[in-house]
Amino acid sequence: MTKCTECDANIPVPKDALEGELVTCPDCGASYELVKGTDGFGLKPAQAVGEDWGQ
Repeated sequence: MTKCTECDANIPVPKDALEGELVTCPDCGASYELVKGTDGFGLKPAQAVGEDWGQ
């Protein structure tokens, strides 16, 4: 379990999670990428990738 940096809610991290996976805050909906830390996983804001519609 880790804390959302936006609203401080608890974000559950699956036991079989891998670095680079995306998790979403159940309270505010913010998306984060899991990064490996010394004491488990940390969070960094997920990069939003917009559609380019073939342009």
